[in-house]
This record gives sequence, C-alpha cells and structure tokens, in this order.
Amino acid sequence: MRWPALLLAGLMAAAVALAPMLADARAGSGSSMGSRGSRTWSAPPSTSTAPYGGQPMQRSMTPNAPQPSPGFGAPGSAGASGFAPRSSFASGLLGGLIGAGIGGLLFGHGFMGGGGLGFGGLIGFLLQIFLIVMAVRFLLRLIRGRGAVPAGPAGMFARDGAPPGGGFGGMMPGSAAPGGAMPGAPAGAPLAIGPEDYQAFERLLGAVQAAWTSQDLTTMQRIATPEMVSMFAEQLAEQSSRGVRNSVTDVRLQKGDLAEAWREGSREYATVAMRFSMVDVTVDASGRVVDGNPNEHVTATELWTFMRAVGGGQWLLSAIQQAR
Repeated sequence: MRWPALLLAGLMAAAVALAPMLADARAGSGSSMGSRGSRTWSAPPSTSTAPYGGQPMQRSMTPNAPQPSPGFGAPGSAGASGFAPRSSFASGLLGGLIGAGIGGLLFGHGFMGGGGLGFGGLIGFLLQIFLIVMAVRFLLRLIRGRGAVPAGPAGMFARDGAPPGGGFGGMMPGSAAPGGAMPGAPAGAPLAIGPEDYQAFERLLGAVQAAWTSQDLTTMQRIATPEMVSMFAEQLAEQSSRGVRNSVTDVRLQKGDLAEAWREGSREYATVAMRFSMVDVTVDASGRVVDGNPNEHVTATELWTFMRAVGGGQWLLSAIQQAR
C-alpha cells in the first residue's frame, strides 16, 4: 500500500521541479531586471503592498559591487543587503536536519531516525526534505512579517491631492523609513514624492503593458530607459521565435505604495510596490490560446523603479522586481 504515498511524493517533486518553468508572460516575463542606480543590488524596503520586500535583481547593466555589511544586530541590518543574520541560522538548521537524515539512512535507521514521516526509499527522503524546506520558509515568513511595515488603509495611489501618508504605510517621504535614507543603504538624498508622481506611475503601469502587448518598441523608448527597452526587445524576440504572442489587457491597479525615493547625482529614483490585476493571455500564430484565460483576471505584485532627471523631468521605467 505504499503506492499512494509514492505517487503523492512524485507529484510534489514534479511540482517543485516545474515551478520555475511556469513563468509569467506579462512585460518583464515575471523576472527581476533593470537598474536602481547605486541601490540596484540592495533590496527595496518592505511596504504594506509588498511586506516581504523584493527579489534580488537577476539582470542589470549596473556592475554588482560588494555592498557594505552592517554589524550584527545593527539597525537596518536586515534590509540593506537583503540578507539578515537569520538566513545563516536557517541554512544551518536545514543543513543539520538534512545531514542527520542522510546519516540515519547510511546507518540503517531511516531518515529522521525512521520516524513517522518516512515513506521509505529515495522518494520518501526527497519528500521529507521538501516538507522541512517549506516549514523553515513558513517560519521565516512569519518572523519577517512581524517586522514588516504596518498596512495602511487599502486602496490605490493617492488620488485626492492630499499628501501621501496613510495609504503608504503611514510614512512620509524623507523619514527614516521608505522614502528616506535607509540605514546601511548607499548614500542618496531623500526625495519627496507627490500625488502627481503617483498618478504618473499608475499611467506608466498601463502604458508599459499596452506597448508590450502591441510590441511597440518605439513607444517603449519614450517611457522606459534604454536598458529596459533592450530587455523587453529580447523577451519579445524570444516569443516570436517560439511562435507565440502575449497580450496583457484591462490592467487595474489595486494598491500601491512607496518603498523608497532618493536623489543620486543628476538623477532621481522612486521605487513603488504595486499590486495589479490584468487579463494575461498568450496565443499562437493561429490565435489559439496556449496560456491564460481571456475571461479571467490574474493578479501580480511587483516593485517598479522609475527614474528621471533632477528638476522634474518625465519619469521612465528603470527596473522591475518581483515581490518575495
């Protein structure tokens, strides 16, 4: 009667193996790419929209220079580099558990001493590793969630002309929290972001997805940096080589808030977390839907960084990062 357990273990292993292949097809293809100036390789701060921060940058033309490492227990030590002391603890804990399991197998006691978790054999061993990894990740999310920015009132970017605050985690740009100089982050003067800026960010969210859908790189050049345009062009070319085309329509911003904004040399940067819904469909050359549902909205949470010249020029999309 071991086959149901083996079948379950096989399905879970397959799900874990195939998960990275199920990439999103919207603009950016669900990756983290672009540049945030000297903060490119620093994790954006947490917000109420993205309480676990953003994923590390995967592709960027900005060199990955070593970031200063804050002392253990120093304020901001968990936010500047994206790694906190507890990461080492989690790695050690997981390594110790796996090592103990392998030792048990070698000495004939079974993984984890032959306890009730074991399904026997390699499949059971892999399944139990998966369960331990998920448990450790759950505990880390729970611990990190306690230190996240308190959620403000639900809603989108400020629309009523009032200074942003309550809808952005109750924090004003220029404070020691999002929008100000983060402890341990690269030097940069805090930058105040107003309602007109948030309206521009929301417009750019829709404009980028529309240009992506129509494969209009000319428009993309007016609303994104050359680096982002080149990466979009590469992704669109990959779609063409596979004989498919992605369409993102009816984009609706559900909630957005500021992670940080700063001035750096002759440029100004703002990173905002946005949760938005859309109809995301991929079709082949015959128009047959190969991915997505044209009658269903899907939701994504991403951190977009915008850049402009000092003095109030036009904002351009400079980076996209996936939320953790």
